Amino acid sequence: MMHRFDVAIIGAGIAGASLGWALARRGLDVVLLEAEDQPGYHTTGRSAAFWVESYGGPEIVPLSRASRAFFAAPPEGFGPLLSLRQAVHLQAPDAPETLEELAAEFDAGGVAYEHVGVDWLARYAMLRPEWRQAGILEADCHDIDVAALHQGFLRGLTLLTGFRVSQAEREAGLWQLNGAVAAPVVVNAAGAWADGVGAVLGCAPKGLQPLRRTMAVLRLDPEPPADLPVMLDSALRFYFKPDAGRLWLSPHDETPDVPHDVRPDEMDLAVVIDRFERVSTSRVVRLERSWAGLRTFARDRKPVLGFDPGIEGVFWCAGQGGFGIQTAPAVADLCARVLTGEAADAGAYDAARAL
Repeated sequence: MMHRFDVAIIGAGIAGASLGWALARRGLDVVLLEAEDQPGYHTTGRSAAFWVESYGGPEIVPLSRASRAFFAAPPEGFGPLLSLRQAVHLQAPDAPETLEELAAEFDAGGVAYEHVGVDWLARYAMLRPEWRQAGILEADCHDIDVAALHQGFLRGLTLLTGFRVSQAEREAGLWQLNGAVAAPVVVNAAGAWADGVGAVLGCAPKGLQPLRRTMAVLRLDPEPPADLPVMLDSALRFYFKPDAGRLWLSPHDETPDVPHDVRPDEMDLAVVIDRFERVSTSRVVRLERSWAGLRTFARDRKPVLGFDPGIEGVFWCAGQGGFGIQTAPAVADLCARVLTGEAADAGAYDAARAL
């Protein structure tokens, strides 16, 4: 039996769920088609997300900034989404020039920051002296409750799990997917799988590349202070933050991979723990757990948003990499406006620029 909808969205991670929510609020009948048994299994559910305005560079800043009000005052059904967590970019002793390069990038994006020095950084005794010389503070940064955000977007939407799109035909202005779902418009929000889904729909590939990102959870002696900011290496080799008495630590890796249920590489874990021990006086008691996720980017690292130029009725919402969660409200609103023919403006961002 064929079920008819206004829009069928392939992928129920943060990209698909947020866009589905934005379209449903405009009165459209939307279905989310998720290949896994649960939505957000691969990337959204493995995020250590925090809202940092500078993340993604100057061209992404407008989307993060446009999302800020949503996070600060969420609509009914979401609950609190943010908790304050400042971010400090530490000057790398072996690459001090990278701190000023970051400052120049922040200036280009109009990001608020301040330089901090030895006296300010002295409050964090867990840092070795050479890592307490200089830094850049982003004060308006926050942890994001990703689960609450994702569930808020999903609430009330029709969701079909275990639905891997393998057959797609367009007939009389309708896409028919797996002989079960029909809609005039299909949104490709399949994350790392988006180019593969595009091929099923007949679209030319967009050059989307999944990149592996690793996270380790460490028990330290002493425990990290609960108010420790997110600490980032100015040379982009690690970042860490506290969580429930443990330390979340990432090597900031971006290893090219293929779409699959990715797992952390033991060498990546060993390397980042070694890096941390060179930065901190804290003793690593043990590695408690670890995971990896896929962050998918186009070659220019900008989101792929807009109607496909070659295939009727296909809209792309993919390539949002690691900034997909913190920009989800603005991207969803922007794409919903394009899909419904409303005026679209998110900091002068061109929704169709990648297509």
